[in-house]
Amino acid sequence: MDEEKVLGQELDVASELEETQRALREITLMIEQSQVELGKLTQRNSAITTHLQQMQNQIGTTPAEEIRMAYDSALDAQQRLFVMRGQLEKLQSDKGHLEKYKAALEQMGAAPSGPGGGAASNEGKSVSSGMEMIVNAQEAERQRLSRQMHDGPAQAMSNFILQTEIAMRLLDIDASQAKEELSNLKTSAMGTFQKMRNFIFELRPMSLDDLGLLPTIKKYVDAFKEQTGLDVSLTLTGAEHRLEPYREVMIFRSLQELMGNAARHSQATMIKILVDMGNDLVRVSVDDNGKGFDPEVIRSGNSLGLKLIRERTEMLGGKFEVDSSAGKGARIVFTVPAHA
Repeated sequence: MDEEKVLGQELDVASELEETQRALREITLMIEQSQVELGKLTQRNSAITTHLQQMQNQIGTTPAEEIRMAYDSALDAQQRLFVMRGQLEKLQSDKGHLEKYKAALEQMGAAPSGPGGGAASNEGKSVSSGMEMIVNAQEAERQRLSRQMHDGPAQAMSNFILQTEIAMRLLDIDASQAKEELSNLKTSAMGTFQKMRNFIFELRPMSLDDLGLLPTIKKYVDAFKEQTGLDVSLTLTGAEHRLEPYREVMIFRSLQELMGNAARHSQATMIKILVDMGNDLVRVSVDDNGKGFDPEVIRSGNSLGLKLIRERTEMLGGKFEVDSSAGKGARIVFTVPAHA
């Protein structure tokens, strides 16, 4: 029976490795196509910038409508360039994650799995080590992208607001309508800037490293309530203490996924969250009053997020439970050991 279990695990790893290799080939092709498109957009943006500089030298004789159209074209070009750069960075980040995941799978597949007590005794340690490697690889990519978003696009959006104010003064000579449109543009840019700050927190809340799991969960729930307008209650029990970083990451990302599912897919209006941090076990439950679902979707693989939470939980030696049915909301509970 143990040999059958080991063989099944080896087949699962081989299947996952083959799927990861296929995804790597696809994402490499998408990166190449995006780089070509980025080159075209960069050239177009440079041409429009040159045209604007020429127009500024003739600001007194250029009609206001022509100025407005030129600035609209420039803003459109900048936005397209910004989106394409973000898409390319995301693809490159995903590729890096897949490559590290592939390396982890290859290492897990190459681990000795022969019969006898040695394989059985090393099984839990090997899976735990592999799980830590995968989660750490994912979070390293999130940290890198978070820093890039903070130092690059976020700063660019701040400069964009300043450029809008300058454009308003340039157009003040005549076009009141253009002035109103630019004012709306400034408001939109400030809103986008706030969304980007929220995006940075979604990618990697710095408080998770600095303060720990429970303070980060409190902060995230508050932000989630403000953004979604849902009735979300949070109950924290047990004595707060730090866990191994990859365990804190796994718990936070899982909770984040469950809350997002309740808001996006379940159409819930109320979410109840309980986090119990014991000395030996950490238990998290998420209840919502949404439309519910058939738990079979997890076993069939149609819910990738829930499937991943279940697999991560079980790899850490924990339990994952689902109580849901159509039209009756959902209650999802996962429990993981607090220590290796």
